[in-house]
Amino acid sequence: MSHAQHAPELPTTVAHLNHTVVFASHRQLSAEFLAAVLGLEVGAPFGPFLPVDLGNGVTLDYYEKSDEPVQPQHYAFLVPEEQFDTMIARLEALGVTYYADPSHTEPGRVNDLFGGRGAYFDDPDGHNMEIMTRPYVRP
Repeated sequence: MSHAQHAPELPTTVAHLNHTVVFASHRQLSAEFLAAVLGLEVGAPFGPFLPVDLGNGVTLDYYEKSDEPVQPQHYAFLVPEEQFDTMIARLEALGVTYYADPSHTEPGRVNDLFGGRGAYFDDPDGHNMEIMTRPYVRP
């Protein structure tokens, strides 16, 4: 039997996010920053993109945009509870302030939304990143 690695087969009855482009003024710096915080690795360049595979079938493709300022976006990551403290420690080691709220008014604190924990922080281009241990409960 072949042990060749294949992409996981996902149901085709729903739409799954496969990848999205994240604009960065320095793609290597931004991709390495997020990978370091989340405990992931930066993949090999793919054309103009530098991928960070999130391990759930979704890839963030960092794309260098140097002709104009990067418009900050929001990216939220559902992370394992047992990895949350490690991620906060990585932010502290990098000298990055984290906040309990998306408006960044509660520095050095985490939230307890939906029975989990969460925090917000800026990446090198000002993208508002969020780590959370429980998904939002939507109406």
